[in-house]
Amino acid sequence: MLNKKSIDDIQVKGKRVLVRCDFNVPLQDGKITDEVRLTAALPTLKKLIADGGRLILCSHLGKPKGEPKPELSLAPVAERLSELLGQEVRFAADPEVVGPNAKKAAAELQDGEVMLLENTRYRAEETKNGEAFSKDLASLAEVFVDDAFGTAHRAHCSNVGVTEFLSPCAVGYLMQKEIDFLGNAVNQPERPFVAILGGSKVSSKISVINNLLDKVDTLIIGGGMAYTFLKAQGKEVGTSLLEADYIDYAKEMMEKAAAKQVELLIPMDTVVAKEFANDAPSRVAEGDIQPDEMGLDIGPKTRERFAAALKNAKTVVWNGPMGVFEMPNFAAGTIAVAKALAEISATTIIGGGDSAAAVNQLGFGDKMTHISTGGGASLEFLEGKELPGVAAADDK
Repeated sequence: MLNKKSIDDIQVKGKRVLVRCDFNVPLQDGKITDEVRLTAALPTLKKLIADGGRLILCSHLGKPKGEPKPELSLAPVAERLSELLGQEVRFAADPEVVGPNAKKAAAELQDGEVMLLENTRYRAEETKNGEAFSKDLASLAEVFVDDAFGTAHRAHCSNVGVTEFLSPCAVGYLMQKEIDFLGNAVNQPERPFVAILGGSKVSSKISVINNLLDKVDTLIIGGGMAYTFLKAQGKEVGTSLLEADYIDYAKEMMEKAAAKQVELLIPMDTVVAKEFANDAPSRVAEGDIQPDEMGLDIGPKTRERFAAALKNAKTVVWNGPMGVFEMPNFAAGTIAVAKALAEISATTIIGGGDSAAAVNQLGFGDKMTHISTGGGASLEFLEGKELPGVAAADDK
């Protein structure tokens, strides 16, 4: 699964190259508010441009659900990408994505030139991996490069279907980096290997927990999902987030950890409040949480314990915050874990989504070895699943 043909292995000079990027960026009043996904694509694009490829970029943006919506047009991306690359990125404004503008622009491309197609999800077939749209996309190019790890867990026309009609197929530098870091972390980690799982729900990470318990030396559980584990230990959790249907599962996972001699750490104390609000009066609770209180962050003893468990780690994967980090008064747990990771000598991998947002917002992003661009994709990778977008990158 992990050995893919990269852009270093293919010849693109004079060839039209369809590049699947992840330009699913946040927009406000037509302006891009976070450029991380654009800057992450630059190394691949610059390499293909330097090699004389004729680039046809494609991406989705938001969820237009098969209907052209002006507020979800990729036009702002083309404009900003032109500035970042230092050359024009011609935008093909076709509501049907592969229309007369796209076909004309693709035919006129010269070596090293770049164009961008309209939002692939303007076509309803995109998310259904329909053959007609896959063929339309493939008709524009001679080579396919997938650099969109963020959509690798989905089988869509623009990352899977198109590979049936184009060869060679390769992965870009961003996709290769994700595969290397996440793949090596899970399959060939330098030990001790510690995984940190947070976020709101146990149900969304069932397979991840189960898979990682076969691989890690220590598993740290925080965030909202910790309260299901605390309940499984017989503790009262008040009005904290609780998935009662998964209490037995939490018990099973604790038993599995013990059988495999994996250290499973859950909070010893929690920061609790009676309201879900930043200015709500709070206190630190050890043991049972009162019936009218909810846990919103890990407590100071837990922060110290988690940091101590990370001190000698050589590989760490982190997915999910330790508390409601968006509220400053309940961000201390997430900050403590990020700070601990920033201070150790280890390969530190942040698994996208809220975890990536947290380390970046808190100013620790440049201290991490790798921050994944794919929340859902990285999560499924950690589950041990084969991702359709990664598997499809093999030449047929």
